[in-house]
Amino acid sequence: MMNSKTEEQEAHTAGGRVADILDPNNQIGIRLRSLYAAVQEEVIPDRFLDLLEKLDHVERMAAVQTGNE
Repeated sequence: MMNSKTEEQEAHTAGGRVADILDPNNQIGIRLRSLYAAVQEEVIPDRFLDLLEKLDHVERMAAVQTGNE
């Protein structure tokens, strides 16, 4: 969760006014952007990467068998 000083700085850097941070929609947007940025920085688990590789392999094999490379 962001503190009010961070929100205020973000509002100023985005060309907004300090009064804009009091708008509930703006607060939701700020928090959603923060959450999205945090999710983007998360490492993809090895198990998930292994499953994706297996899926790619199966799809390639199916394409070869049907002649749709």
